Amino acid sequence: MKEGFQRKVSIRGSQKFTDVKITEPVIIAAGALGVKEALKHTFKEMGVIKSMQALLQMNQVDGFECPSCAWPDPEKSSKFAEYCENGAKALADEATTSHIGADFFSKNSIEELSQLTDYELNKFGRVIEPLVLKPNSIYYEPVTWKEAYNIISEELGGLTSANEAIFYTSGRSSNEAAFLYGMFARALGTNNMPDCSNMCHESSGIALGETLGIGKGSIKLEDLYESEVVIIAGQNPGTNHPRMLSALEKCKANGGKIISINPLEESGLVNFKNPQHIKGWIGPAVDIADIHLPVRINQDIPLVKIILKKLADLDTIDNSVFDHDFIKTYTDGYDDLMADIQNYNIEELITQTGVSEEKINETVQLIAKKTKIVVCWAMGLTQHKNGVENIKEYVNLLLLKGAIGKPNAGTCPVRGHSNVQGDRSVGIMHFVDDALNARIKEHLGFTAPNKKGLDVVGAMKAMHDGDAKLFMCLGGNFLMAASDTEYTAKALQNCNLTVQISTKLNRTHLITGKTALLLPTYGRSEKDMKDGRLRFITVENSMGRVRQSKGLLKPASENIKSEPDIIAELADTYFKGNHSVDWLGLGADYNLIREKIDQVAKGFDKTNEKSIGVGYYLPNNVRELDFSMLPNGKAQFSINKLPQHALKKNEYMLMTIRSHDQFNTTIYGLDDRYRGVYNERRIIFMNEEDMKQRGLKKLDVVNLSSLYDDTLRTAYNFKVIPYAIPKGDLAAYFPETNVLVPYNHFADKSKTPISKSIKVTIEKLV
Repeated sequence: MKEGFQRKVSIRGSQKFTDVKITEPVIIAAGALGVKEALKHTFKEMGVIKSMQALLQMNQVDGFECPSCAWPDPEKSSKFAEYCENGAKALADEATTSHIGADFFSKNSIEELSQLTDYELNKFGRVIEPLVLKPNSIYYEPVTWKEAYNIISEELGGLTSANEAIFYTSGRSSNEAAFLYGMFARALGTNNMPDCSNMCHESSGIALGETLGIGKGSIKLEDLYESEVVIIAGQNPGTNHPRMLSALEKCKANGGKIISINPLEESGLVNFKNPQHIKGWIGPAVDIADIHLPVRINQDIPLVKIILKKLADLDTIDNSVFDHDFIKTYTDGYDDLMADIQNYNIEELITQTGVSEEKINETVQLIAKKTKIVVCWAMGLTQHKNGVENIKEYVNLLLLKGAIGKPNAGTCPVRGHSNVQGDRSVGIMHFVDDALNARIKEHLGFTAPNKKGLDVVGAMKAMHDGDAKLFMCLGGNFLMAASDTEYTAKALQNCNLTVQISTKLNRTHLITGKTALLLPTYGRSEKDMKDGRLRFITVENSMGRVRQSKGLLKPASENIKSEPDIIAELADTYFKGNHSVDWLGLGADYNLIREKIDQVAKGFDKTNEKSIGVGYYLPNNVRELDFSMLPNGKAQFSINKLPQHALKKNEYMLMTIRSHDQFNTTIYGLDDRYRGVYNERRIIFMNEEDMKQRGLKKLDVVNLSSLYDDTLRTAYNFKVIPYAIPKGDLAAYFPETNVLVPYNHFADKSKTPISKSIKVTIEKLV
């Protein structure tokens, strides 16, 4: 770039308010209103015929898997509608008839586009041709695919080390694309493969791996149906995983009880109408949660310790409260755990949690009599400094009850993006797996690197410090997904080349390296044709089942390519056809990729055949009660410390949340009807008593600031509304508040960002 040239881009976009409307929250999830909103959105983006054609094939046996969350499909899908409102919005978002290409970008500079909100950027539609942003330019220009591959190959060839390149993966990719991508990075000589798991369920993977021997959940979907107790901790199914409510409805119909543990009482767990059934249209709503424990932010460990102490007291009277046969046969560390919980005072723990002892006692009495218990969780547990320990504490509860490795009981980390778990299963990881490397050598013919690579935090720092020169993204919106937005932006801008394989415009396409490539790819719902033959991909759901996905819609453009094709053609260009892997052959024939996945990735078997129909489950040692890979060959109890936050005067604890009109960083609209917010996202949810103490009134405008390591970070212009949230706690939407999350404060071991427990102060604007 010319000396002194600097693109004047806005990292945060517009921070102006719209015409906000605040009402009472809608307390019934889904139902006729959910169907209406889903159809309104899809009809507007796709048209009526195209919408109905696609919706009726989404999550069906011979159709395509939802591009939204990773919630599993039932063995017998509803032929009427096996999708939720958010799934329909995700489909409409990727299959929109709005398209942008070279003409659009010739008239709109990245400086101008960056002034818009993320919602406005997303509404422009699908990118339909490859584009390049050259040094000293603020306009994307058309580029041929061959030219794009050459630009990347030349940059790779000029690196001092392959470790100056970073290959990020989003959970939207397929198993086939992720496998090729990971193998390409290793063939280059690097394990720098950060992925979106680093920012969400990495804490779950480490906690479950250390206690149960596998970094995945243990239950299957059907286990929920006849579970006696389902605990939902730090999760909001009504907004983030709406189809989960159908499973909970079946659990309730079979006599099961639901316990919700969360600072906010979310609408999906209050009332639910299932639109798949007639009674969901004309009958009364189902009350989902039997008990709601409004725990203060990141106080799950003291809450569970209270439950364990009270259960232990009951067990001394009735020796059947804990499953002592299970504990003796399958676990290690019971005596140490029992000794540790004696160190805590119940009254002090109750004060820390903010939950009434009456509610806790009700919970204890329910759990004491039950053995088939499932614990479900999401980011409300993982995104804290003690995120790993949060999950381990819930595992302690399950082990004490013998609620592991049997039907209708176990762990259920509810994953976000639709194939985030599959990406890891096929080899997207920054750490070294010696057994995987040995299989790569045997079946792919090259030696994989044995140096640990960079995770998301490490990647951000390497780019920021100038130690990484090339950053490539397989999907996603890295800038807005990562913590510490300003720091991350500077990191990206320090790169020589940033490459984005994407479907739609997002802010990471505007905050770039000196040169940037925007390479358009297929959406999940689109036909993937090669030489007149329809190809299918596979994904792995949140419970470990691998299943095919086959698009049916005409692609948005003839000048876009599938992810496997892009990766294969890039690899062939870089290696000039001189490599042990036949990259072009694999890219052309996904059956060949799956054969290699079977050989190289652990647990995959005959995927070409077994992924058809309902698919097949990958091996899961917990389901077999096999803990041979753990110390003493047993599941591990753990000793977990209480969280320490030490809030100062006038400090609050902030957690970031999604609205009902978004999926991860993709903003579909500006409404959040389950919380009574319309036409605005710059909102702070605050306890009414806290507002009075600070002299704040409804819709007052404030700035939020966090101070970590003497660095002040500020999020500007938010309107305060009173809400049912524990005193001292705040909630606000991400990614708008990611600017407050320090990049170098994260969960121990997992390095997951502390996005759910940020210490902040509030400044009222006059």
